[in-house]
Amino acid sequence: MAITFTVLGDSAAFGTGDFDEAGNPRGWGYYLSQVFHEPCTYFNFSRPGAKSQEVLDIQLARALETEPDLCAVIVGGNDMLRNGFSPAVLKENIEQTCRALMEKDSAILMIELHDPAQILRVPRLLKRVIRRRVNAVNTVYHQVARELNIILIHTRSIPDVHDLRNWHIDRMHPGPYGHKLLAREMATRLREHGFLIDTPDADVDDPQSRGKKIWWLVCKGAPWFLKRSVDLLPVALLLMAWEAIKISASFAATPFKGR
Repeated sequence: MAITFTVLGDSAAFGTGDFDEAGNPRGWGYYLSQVFHEPCTYFNFSRPGAKSQEVLDIQLARALETEPDLCAVIVGGNDMLRNGFSPAVLKENIEQTCRALMEKDSAILMIELHDPAQILRVPRLLKRVIRRRVNAVNTVYHQVARELNIILIHTRSIPDVHDLRNWHIDRMHPGPYGHKLLAREMATRLREHGFLIDTPDADVDDPQSRGKKIWWLVCKGAPWFLKRSVDLLPVALLLMAWEAIKISASFAATPFKGR
């Protein structure tokens, strides 16, 4: 009996950070599709830059047409990077997407976000802002997973997940090692839920040289960052200022203990 595995979402679902020699993305979804015991038909409708509204309004309809047995819904990172970020809207969009898929008897797989503050080289205040937003997204994931009985991958619980070798040069997406690491963790969880699937091997084929990765960062990563900065930077500055005020207030409220 064949299985249909469909992926929806943003660049984290698209496979950014793990490319073959021709520059085509692979990623954890591809690796999973190769190790099901049954013949697997694999669809990936994700798009770098996609937000949860796009997944609900556009990608979902395409996914439903595939009648998936298993569907990965990986979105929220781009919602988080917008200055109008609303956890409530994100939760509503993800819930509607998942409920529509579950009505077609699809199992749902989701992945919590890693902690980019552990691997990004940015000012400490900005790390606090980033961590607060990432935690807000993960809170949504945990709420939806609990309410709908969804398979949620606890990324931060994976040993050595924040080792830099697991991450793309942009430090926001998994690299080839990271995608394999995620795929192996997903396979373990899927077996726990009754799927007949092997564990992808740990060997990594990374045909891209460091020069190509730097080229990617300059030609694609930097423009993406600048585009997001125009949207998020004003709010990030305000949030950083608010963090500084809270830290100062906390320090002022702490009684001074002299000798």
